[in-house]
Order: sequence, then structure tokens, then C-alpha cells
Amino acid sequence: MASTSRNEKKVSGANNYIPESIVFPILSKLPVKSLKRFSCVSKSWTHLFENPVFINMFRKNLVSKSHSLYNDDDDDVYFVLHQYVHSFRWDFYVLCGDKFEYKLKMDLPSSFHIRVIRILGSAMNGVFCIYDCDNHTMAALWNPATEEVKVIPPGSAEFQGHFTTEIVLHGFGYDHVTDDYKLIQHVSYITFTESSDDIHGLFWEIYSLKSNSWKKFNFDIPVRDWITGSDVYLNGECHWWGKVNNESYLVSFNLCKEAFLITPSPIENVQDGDVDLVVLYGHVAMISNRNKTSFQISILGEFGVKESWIKLFDVEPLSGIEQPIGTVMKGKIFFRKKDGELAYIDLITGLIQEIGIEGGKSWCQMVIYKKNLRRFGAINM
Repeated sequence: MASTSRNEKKVSGANNYIPESIVFPILSKLPVKSLKRFSCVSKSWTHLFENPVFINMFRKNLVSKSHSLYNDDDDDVYFVLHQYVHSFRWDFYVLCGDKFEYKLKMDLPSSFHIRVIRILGSAMNGVFCIYDCDNHTMAALWNPATEEVKVIPPGSAEFQGHFTTEIVLHGFGYDHVTDDYKLIQHVSYITFTESSDDIHGLFWEIYSLKSNSWKKFNFDIPVRDWITGSDVYLNGECHWWGKVNNESYLVSFNLCKEAFLITPSPIENVQDGDVDLVVLYGHVAMISNRNKTSFQISILGEFGVKESWIKLFDVEPLSGIEQPIGTVMKGKIFFRKKDGELAYIDLITGLIQEIGIEGGKSWCQMVIYKKNLRRFGAINM
């Protein structure tokens, strides 16, 4: 018996190399956070995401186990297209059909008095946050299913003639702990001169639908560096791109804890239009280099850790693609083409499908919407 034990030790000691055919199927099922921590076990494990065989396995497992907020077969789930038509007219459409080939117009409430309409984040539990892009003090919550509109009251910002008051909405989402919808905005008082811009004061505010009031905070958080394509919501957190001393960061604000975390960008000196944030396979994802004919898509494995940005897709040159306008379930990403037409690319197959709908040559958004008949009054309890 003792001899057998010694022989087994010899065998295991001599054979300390585990073939990739065994290791890859196991490691590819782990989250990025765990993989990064295991990289110290073996030098080859440090470069897993540089191996195309492993990347393919990891992608397939990520797709198979990722669950969207909503099921594709759910009859109450729709894709809402918000687009500029002409003369400050903004329309909302529900896209239907297997290939999104039909669109049905949604009627905006007559009580809307917003000139340049934007959707902040996405539709949360069937509720949109609509705001005026030219005047962030004008915002409202809208539930199309119940036809309710809740105008957001003004915060505590002061407006005086000797300085400019700048208000920028940063995020909208749902606090599942307190069953509440919340918004976060940044307020600053600025004097503009020819030589410099002088800031006289700044603070953050969080709005609660349940209390119908704003609460002031003195967080030291990077503000949004630009508006278009720079904010998403995922699992109780609002995310946006910010910049400090020309260094770019992903800012993640937890609506439940009312706390934040920043993650350095893997790309230096990110500029407006270089990068878009989306939610993909249950992760915050970054579409970079999209102003050119090819682009890259990376997901963030662990918040606060720069090294956990993992490039999942390197998409070959695409002709006529202008900018992403939103992700769709099952890994499809909608783009607006240079001629205004909408198309989506299936990241797994690489196929591009035009849907025969013009998205507006100047601006449009695409969000997932799930019908919800719960009224706002049910929250204020």
C-alpha cells in the first residue's frame, strides 16, 4: 500500500501540466473576476483572453448563461424606438416582428411640454424618465401602460444673475431595496470669462419618487463628460463616463446604497463619440472606436479594477455604420447607418440585417420596454 501511494505521488508530480483541452472548458465557465484572481496560478492563465480558442469558449458560455432582464418570448416586452422627425418633433414607436420590421406609433401625453426630448437611461419596470436635453430642470416619469405622467419637481439649485447654474441629469433607475424610482443630478454654479471658467459651488442631488423630493449630497464624483451614449443602468446602479484631469473613468452609482465606485478606462483620453456604454450579456460593456469602420466591444468583469476590462469582440470593417443606438436581447446591437436607416448586427454570427426603418438622420435611441400596469400611487406608501 505504501508503495502504491509513493507511485501515485510520482505520477502526479511529474505530470503537473494540464492540457488546454481540459482546462479551457472549465475556466471558460468562470466569471472574469475569478479568472483574474486565478491568473497567478499559471503564467499561461495570465494570457487567457489573448487565446482565440479560449475567447470563443468564454463567449459561448457567457451567452448561454446570461439572462436578459426580459424573456424574448414575453408578450409584454417591446423594443421602443425614439427618434427625431423634424421641427422639434420627437416620436416614439414600438418595433414588432421577428426582424423588427413593423413599427407602431406611441402617443405622447398631451401634458408633455418638453422641447428636445431624451430618454435617460432605459425603461425601468415600464417607466421612462423623459427630460429636455436643452434644459435638465424639465423632467418627467412616464408609464405608457397606465398613461401616467409624473413631473419631477425642481431641486434646490438657485438661479441668480451673477453666475450660470448648470444642472446635468446623470442617471435614472430603480432601488429594489426601498421599492423606489430615483434620479441623480449634478448642480454647479459657474462664471464664464474669456480667460477661464470659475466654479463657485457644486453638489449632487438624488430624487426619490416615494418622497417626491430631492436630497443633497457633497460627493466627489466625476461628472458626465458628454451626453450621447454615455449612460446605462444595470442591477440597481447607474453608470456613466466621467473625466478627472484628462483621465477617463466609468462611474458606477449604487441607488440602493447611494454610494459610488470608479473604474479607470482601458483607453487613454476618451473623447466624446469615441466610446459608447451598453449592457451586454448582463455586463456593462464598452463599444470603442465606433467612429471608424471597425469597432471593439469589451465587458467589465469587476467594478473598480481597470485590468478586468476584457475585449470580447473585434468587429471587422462595416460600411455605412454610424453609431450604436442600443443593445437588444441575444447579443444583437442596433446601429444607425449614415443614410439614416436602422440595422442590427448579430455578434455571434456576424450577420448584419437592415430592418427597413429610418431611424432619423440626426438622432435616435432604442430601449427595451416591458409593460407594467402598476401605478405610481402604489409606490408612495
